[in-house]
Amino acid sequence: MIENLVTSGQFTLDGGTWDVDNNVWLVGDDREVLVIDAGHDADAILGAIGDRRVTAIVCTHGHNDHINAAAALADRTAAPILLHPADRVLWDAVYPDRAPDRELADGDELSVAGTVLKVMHTPGHAPGAVCLYAPELETVFTGDTLFQGGPGATGRSYSDFPTIIDSIRARLLSLPPETAVRTGHGEPTAIGAEAPHLEEWIQRGH
Repeated sequence: MIENLVTSGQFTLDGGTWDVDNNVWLVGDDREVLVIDAGHDADAILGAIGDRRVTAIVCTHGHNDHINAAAALADRTAAPILLHPADRVLWDAVYPDRAPDRELADGDELSVAGTVLKVMHTPGHAPGAVCLYAPELETVFTGDTLFQGGPGATGRSYSDFPTIIDSIRARLLSLPPETAVRTGHGEPTAIGAEAPHLEEWIQRGH
């Protein structure tokens, strides 16, 4: 079971602030759920969770709009917060006095309600960006690595365009074409819908 909640708030980096809507994803069943990207509104996320047990709060990367409700959610559910260590510099800008509970690593497998999510390190948008691939659900949760229409933004600190292209080419476009791409913002897409456009993205440079 995959559930989507859209929360609204602000993304702040490099001295700029932008209004954003974020996708919060819940994966699980009627007993337990895993939360992907706890952004902006812990109360709304708790409302969507209901009385289910939260197995983990997974951060696809450390930008504030993807983690700024994680600590409050963790405090109220006792669930661990998981983040790739390469994104600690971004995490620490939001939570200088609190560390994530566990580190994510490429190849890790997270299990919830009998579903396995495989962690893929996909740097580029952020150094510690990860995607979560659930083969049984024919879904990959891409955070801000891949969207409908191209890669996530790489124009700000700690991001790099050639790196995100390498991540997408090697890790994501090799997935089955029918795989649904559930993103950090906006509408979902599919691997097969995006794969033909790789060269266009490289040519335009973003």
